[in-house]
Amino acid sequence: MFTVDIHSHFFPKLSRSQGKLLDSNHGPWLEIRKNGKGMIMTGASEFRPVYDACWNAERRIEEMDRCGVDVQVVCATPLLFGYSKPPKIAHDWAEMINDMAVDLCSENSSRLKPMAQVPLQDVDLASRLVTKAKADGHVGVQIGNHVGDHDLDHPHLIEFLQHCAREDMPILVHPWDMLGNERMNGYMLKWLVAMPAETQLSILSLILSGAFEQLPMNLKICFAHGGGSFAYLLGRVDNAWEHRDIVRKDCPNVPSSYIDRFYVDSAVFSLEALRLLTDVMGDRRIMLGTDYPFPLGEKEMSSLLRSHPEFNESQKLRMLGLNASEFFSIDFH
Repeated sequence: MFTVDIHSHFFPKLSRSQGKLLDSNHGPWLEIRKNGKGMIMTGASEFRPVYDACWNAERRIEEMDRCGVDVQVVCATPLLFGYSKPPKIAHDWAEMINDMAVDLCSENSSRLKPMAQVPLQDVDLASRLVTKAKADGHVGVQIGNHVGDHDLDHPHLIEFLQHCAREDMPILVHPWDMLGNERMNGYMLKWLVAMPAETQLSILSLILSGAFEQLPMNLKICFAHGGGSFAYLLGRVDNAWEHRDIVRKDCPNVPSSYIDRFYVDSAVFSLEALRLLTDVMGDRRIMLGTDYPFPLGEKEMSSLLRSHPEFNESQKLRMLGLNASEFFSIDFH
């Protein structure tokens, strides 16, 4: 069954000196260690242990073959976004990372598809880079779910989303720079609690603000990690819209009616959660996503979706590959 993983990451072989191009003190770079292991560094500090699938296309293809994944859409980690830096620095940095993504994927271009990043703090630079990235072969653009205090309903970010729609450039929204840092310093709580909340916040910012009324229907936008806590709490949101005018003042339709305006990936890691997600979103709005090859990713890529006892072959066909082929204009076979 044709399978496309739309949410996988890479980390290029950035040297310490290259990392300093983004931040002289805390720039991200890769320390390659023995036996295919590595450590993502921020300046002199360790950030995350990784292995060579992050930078080695051959290893990546081997593991795709083992798991029956035909195509991966490959994007950088949000650590590389650079949204807090001066726009020109972030632009030049994004161009470099984008070129590295193209180089990695060029080793097997029929199976590895690059996704770009942009300096989202400057809508003009970001829009121009989206246009260039598409011409360079990127199949989409990954963005963070906010820029500082600006959520996706900010006028500048709506302008960027409109540009992506005009360019027919698909978007993957990835949570980052999570809220509640002062209370979530241990146990990876920022990733386990704040990340899902950030994603729900992003979706609701587009729905409740009326932003979707300003965006064309052809906008292709997908939210990572199954849309975070959105599906589980949608009933609460609909109830609030029904009973509180301050919730619905800018939103003309019940929030659950907007699920046909966006997609989510399948990275929820339990059969029960994936069943709920499918009940809420429908099988036409879910695409396989694994978060490969990071420690919190799906270790056996696509196994959760493939093995689900409640999905029929038609549903699996859609969520494993057909939806992604339509979203990213990837040949389905």
